[in-house]
Amino acid sequence: MKKIKIKTPSRIHITLIDLNGEIGRVDGGLGLTLTEPYVEVEGVLSDSVNLAGNSLNSERFLKTAKKLSDAFGRGIELNVNKDYRSHVGLGSGTQISLAVAEIYKRLYNLDLSLTELAGLVGRGGTSGIGVAAFRLGGFIVDGGHSKKIKKDFLPSSASKAPPPPVIARYDFPDWDIVVAIPDLTGYFGDREVDLFQKYCPISISEVRALSHIILMKVMPSIVEGDLDDFSDAIARIQTLGFKRVEIDQYGELIREVINSVRENKVAVGMSSTGPTIYAVTDSGSNEVARDIKSAFKESDIGCETIITKANNNGAKIKEIEL
Repeated sequence: MKKIKIKTPSRIHITLIDLNGEIGRVDGGLGLTLTEPYVEVEGVLSDSVNLAGNSLNSERFLKTAKKLSDAFGRGIELNVNKDYRSHVGLGSGTQISLAVAEIYKRLYNLDLSLTELAGLVGRGGTSGIGVAAFRLGGFIVDGGHSKKIKKDFLPSSASKAPPPPVIARYDFPDWDIVVAIPDLTGYFGDREVDLFQKYCPISISEVRALSHIILMKVMPSIVEGDLDDFSDAIARIQTLGFKRVEIDQYGELIREVINSVRENKVAVGMSSTGPTIYAVTDSGSNEVARDIKSAFKESDIGCETIITKANNNGAKIKEIEL
């Protein structure tokens, strides 16, 4: 008998790229894999579906395990050692779902790829960043979906499209990354679907401007390790396309916090639909974390901060003989 233990990364979703679709593709994404926060879960064979441990996301673990059990007629016993809050823009849903699916696959020796597993558990239907973060780590660009496959503007939770292709992946430089998670909840479920339906398609001019920044500013800055250029690119992204829409849902709050800590050589933005803010710097990360926390405190909002690094390897998987 064996036990499978998986430690996943989390991820920052920097932006979706094309929610216009004029040239025949939609979505596309830009993201960064994080060392912390993370999910760590163990699994062993079982006749039924069981969950132990002190999880913040018990429903997600059980839902995924039951979906696999219904599909294959076999159970699984899971023990959660650590996880992190859902619906804050750090991709816990995808990491939990993929971790459970990968454990199930390895326990029962199923001949399934990660892409097939993602399809089974309903992840990657809009952004491919979470799936690629699990598999590869690093800084990731995905190429979105052909409109032959996906015709509507929908978030991953409401889309049945397969995970999109990774078109670029780089090791991220050894910069500090401040992750600030305020005591707020991001947009998910029906609210997130409504957001896509209300504001899409995004104007083609904004999509073109964003694509230009990604190709000629973001990607070269990572390859060359140029934090000044990366910071400038991230600042520009916050004002364009669907990222602008996501930030605007919080009124002036998120934008004011971002502006309060933006300075030379600090890249500051909001991850996914928020409310998590990230700041990338090569010095003074403790001061940056303190400034973000203080900015939220001025609006009477608590905030947890984590200082971490990029994860350039993806999920760690161990098979332990019992």
